[in-house]
Amino acid sequence: MFVNSSLVALALVLSASASPTLHAGRTIDYRKDNALVNDDGMLNYEAAVEQVYRDRTKHRHNLINMAQNIGLAQYNEGAEVQPPVERPHTLSRRQAEPLTDVGESYWYGGISIGTPGKNFNIDFDTGSADLWVPSVNCTSSYCSSKNKYNPASSASSSSKPGSFMIGYADGSTVSGPIYADTVSVAGITATSQYFSPVTTISPSFGSQNIDGILGLAYRSLSSLGQNNFLVNAKSQGTAKNGVFGFKLAQSGSSLYLGGTDSSKYAGSLEYHPVTGGRTYWQIGNGKLVIGSKTVQSGLTTIIDSGTSIIYGPPSQVAAFYKNIPGSRVYDSSNGFYIFPCLALPSNIAFNWGGKNWVITSANFVLGRVSSTQCMGAISGMNLGLGNNVWLLGDSFMKNVYSAFSFDQNAVGFATLR
Repeated sequence: MFVNSSLVALALVLSASASPTLHAGRTIDYRKDNALVNDDGMLNYEAAVEQVYRDRTKHRHNLINMAQNIGLAQYNEGAEVQPPVERPHTLSRRQAEPLTDVGESYWYGGISIGTPGKNFNIDFDTGSADLWVPSVNCTSSYCSSKNKYNPASSASSSSKPGSFMIGYADGSTVSGPIYADTVSVAGITATSQYFSPVTTISPSFGSQNIDGILGLAYRSLSSLGQNNFLVNAKSQGTAKNGVFGFKLAQSGSSLYLGGTDSSKYAGSLEYHPVTGGRTYWQIGNGKLVIGSKTVQSGLTTIIDSGTSIIYGPPSQVAAFYKNIPGSRVYDSSNGFYIFPCLALPSNIAFNWGGKNWVITSANFVLGRVSSTQCMGAISGMNLGLGNNVWLLGDSFMKNVYSAFSFDQNAVGFATLR
């Protein structure tokens, strides 16, 4: 563990073009679309199942990309590409219904692509590494309500060889050609940024408010084999630091690029070095605790803003839920557990050798399945990421200020203000 409190500014570091000038600037408008919980507080179960389906597919493709880019031998022991994930039967029936597929919980903000800039609503994802948005050539009904990229309308557009594809077991894809263009996020600009204007979109994305995804993980996870937006912005001198920070909350959420926003957290950031090579935002020596009791130790943990769920090895998750009276398996195929809502401990936390980072009861509950039973945010699932590996989504991240440093190859946490 090491501590750093020097990367401080006001919301997002801005820049000018020719000779970069850095400014303390404005906050990116960052919003949450939570389809996991209905207005009455009841769990949208189909949305939760859809989330698991997409998460498993995403990380399967990440591992395929990693195997091609650096080889899995450079990653965690026990990491392996899982078989294609079959779309759950209850969701498969919905494929023929344009724009009616369930969504899930995700966070999104605005970017622009091209010259002049075309605006897009984007899911900023620490668990992937590529940028894609819909193309004007996407004729699927799933693209009909989305903003679309037209290379002919951008003076800075450049076609590149190759193609981009994420394939799903139901036969649907997110796929398209490869281009490079100018990408701007709240004034930070990267020129010649590789991305895909996709011509096909999976039903999973059809009804969501987002247009696409901007990955913020390391290059080894990239299907395009290219650096992400922030790495390029730093190398081009428009971002002062290769650092970004998240505050995820029901209100006042923000993404800060080029540093961290000290107005969003108290005290210093508790940083931990990235492990497993330059792949995921992964840190080691983690513990899962309930109060003073260590439930699991020696954990490798990946911090992933692209999901709400916390995933752990099924046997370790089963051992964890034994500490919650009345808990039981609710859906073994998706690793979901339920428990009496009033039985939930208030001191569940992760620890990496510093302080306990507690998950509040509100953030641990994905939703109610009845008036007295709640579903937990921790799911028992093997994502193929290796032995003893846990993946922590926003059910954890909402409890902390999270910082990600390419400059130090480290992940940091601080107490939210």
